[in-house]
Amino acid sequence: MFEIIESTGKPIKAWIRGVPVEESAKQQLRNLAAMPFIYSHIAAMPDVHWGCGATVGSVIATKGAIIPAAVGVDIGCGMAAQRTTLTAADLPDNLHALRSSIEARIPHGRTNDGAHGDRGAWGDVTPEVPAEIFTALTEITAKHPKLEQAARRAPSHVGTLGTGNHFIEICLDEEQRVWVMLHSGSRGIGNRIGTYFIEKAKKDMERWFINLPDKDLAYIPQGSDLFKDYLCAVEWAQNFARINRDVMMAAALAALAEAVPKPFSCDQKAVNCHHNYVSWERHFGDNVMLTRKGAVDAHEGVLGIIPGSMGAKSFIVRGKGNRESFMSCSHGAGRSMSRAEARKRFTLEDHAAATMGVECRKDVDVIDETPAAYKSIDAVMAAQDDLVEVIHTLRQVVCVKG
Repeated sequence: MFEIIESTGKPIKAWIRGVPVEESAKQQLRNLAAMPFIYSHIAAMPDVHWGCGATVGSVIATKGAIIPAAVGVDIGCGMAAQRTTLTAADLPDNLHALRSSIEARIPHGRTNDGAHGDRGAWGDVTPEVPAEIFTALTEITAKHPKLEQAARRAPSHVGTLGTGNHFIEICLDEEQRVWVMLHSGSRGIGNRIGTYFIEKAKKDMERWFINLPDKDLAYIPQGSDLFKDYLCAVEWAQNFARINRDVMMAAALAALAEAVPKPFSCDQKAVNCHHNYVSWERHFGDNVMLTRKGAVDAHEGVLGIIPGSMGAKSFIVRGKGNRESFMSCSHGAGRSMSRAEARKRFTLEDHAAATMGVECRKDVDVIDETPAAYKSIDAVMAAQDDLVEVIHTLRQVVCVKG
């Protein structure tokens, strides 16, 4: 059940029972709740934590305007998971070669010379991608030329992982079935689209002399040309993110096939879900714009993915359709501290111990992603037991980080 976070604006309903939430995140939620076009209430998920403008782990329904920062800059970021017919016994005893094969097929992070992890930096690795997906992008950049540079790089980012908390994992479920799971989004072009429209909205706020509790809450009024252009660009980025995950999933499955001599297939449709996106939905009898920033669609019967951190379990879930949460759930465990604090607090030995049994990077560059930098996934799941039911519990045996 939810708790109420005190607010002078619209109610804030937060699924945070037993999960610590920093005061800075609560204040961001209050700032959001005070905006005049918020519909009904704000829903905060159990992984809620401070973000740019709007908290990560917030679900915001609006009528009449949209806040680009409530979508974020990793537009369309989300998850994909595919169950195979393989079992744990089919995997090789030493999983290092499998991790290396995935890393060779899917550009990630940065190369040794510091170049960004796109396909150009990684050499001749070319996925099959329909060229027509970039036609709509050309129409967007024609109206907004400042997006052109990022748009030119977009084709080289298809099928690439990125950095930070993005990952590819080989997992086992409770029946020892092998899954491939990954997390990524729209890469550089999505980031540029998000940043560009946030800045455009800020300039409009200045021009109209509108004072906000946080400048990052700058909004775009519905019906304006900028509103139409923003939604068009966001929809494109969301589609691009989904294609990006599809290409990476195919590459990861190919790496698995290379490492395992036994033939296998995928015995069910892949689970796919965005968790940074805009959606037109109907709630409490009204059509609204819903922004989920670090939250997953949990309409009744809808499958979703809630990953833990490196070394922690993850979950395939089915939505219960809870109306008060705008039929949403968390998108993961949620950070419990900043990346800078994690790098100060934890040692390489701490990280190695926390990821024991997982074939993954154990170097200083991933200390900020160590499990202890995140909230307890068990506590997060317990706080939202009225939002989703667990279908499968996964534990990773291989983890590739950006």
